[in-house]
Amino acid sequence: MKQLRKILFPFSVVYDLVTHIRNLCYDRGIFASTRFDVPVICVGNLNVGGTGKSPMVEYLLNLLVGSDKVAVLSRGYGRKTKGFRMVKANDLAIHAGDEPLQIKKKFPNVHVAVCEDRVKGINALKELVSPELIVLDDAFQHRRVVPSFSILLTAYGDLYVDDLVLPAGNLRESRKGASRANVVVVTKTPVNISVEDKENITQKLHLDDGQHLFFSSILYGEYLLGQKEERGVDELAGQKVLLVTGIAKPAPLVSYLREKGLLVEHVAYKDHHSFSLTDVASIGSRAKERIVITTEKDHVRLAPLMKDAELYYLPIVHHFEERAEVFAQLIDMQREKA
Repeated sequence: MKQLRKILFPFSVVYDLVTHIRNLCYDRGIFASTRFDVPVICVGNLNVGGTGKSPMVEYLLNLLVGSDKVAVLSRGYGRKTKGFRMVKANDLAIHAGDEPLQIKKKFPNVHVAVCEDRVKGINALKELVSPELIVLDDAFQHRRVVPSFSILLTAYGDLYVDDLVLPAGNLRESRKGASRANVVVVTKTPVNISVEDKENITQKLHLDDGQHLFFSSILYGEYLLGQKEERGVDELAGQKVLLVTGIAKPAPLVSYLREKGLLVEHVAYKDHHSFSLTDVASIGSRAKERIVITTEKDHVRLAPLMKDAELYYLPIVHHFEERAEVFAQLIDMQREKA
């Protein structure tokens, strides 16, 4: 695979040139960008998938929990519908997208919408619910909107500065795009990361003056949440389980469950996989007497198809070991602009 990507390097040069010209046109006003009178916080990445955008959006919503005028706008990747749509808690993932539906179920008082055109989506939200603040999910490359505040995520061990643009690498645009971020968060860092490691990463990223750098970890819940009950992860040590995932990078979850002593058989599908009845039948035949564990994002797609199955998901959250209060203050400053 690495050899194939080396062969694709000339195409990356072309892709890099095209995205550079596009960004330059936005920077110089040749392509129109819209700035809104409502605060807009953008969460995104340079790499393709696997940086923890959904948990970060949920972290922001927990910080903003005091307001009933917060909205989330997402593209709704993987949905079968088109255009603007307000997400309801009883929607199906094929209509709303898995991540927006997950957010709506967890934060029922938050206005969640999907729209490919973020300008159109923001205008529709303003007309329908008059939000005081909007969180844009996965919109760092959506240059038609000028956000009030941008949060760029990059995963520990897979930093954007160590990558190339598509197709030889996994970057959606040049690493220079990071200069548009107000905050860069290195996600999925080990809980026991050393000071030296942090300093090395800080030097590698070499952020501009005025940009803020944070390190966060992904913490897994202590309980598997089922459709009818909860099960402690520790109580399943030594038991055989079937893990079903449709996410970009499932390896950390597999490792975590195995470290907890679970005997894991892993069935991996592509990111945002649309599960079919054939998939469900295959999962059922492989599960036999074992419980089925999946991710929270996959659960919103699988649960409607496996109502009678022993299906559980393991929630995850972002955790800032240090400077969490500084991050919260930066977000509060955006809310105060409303």
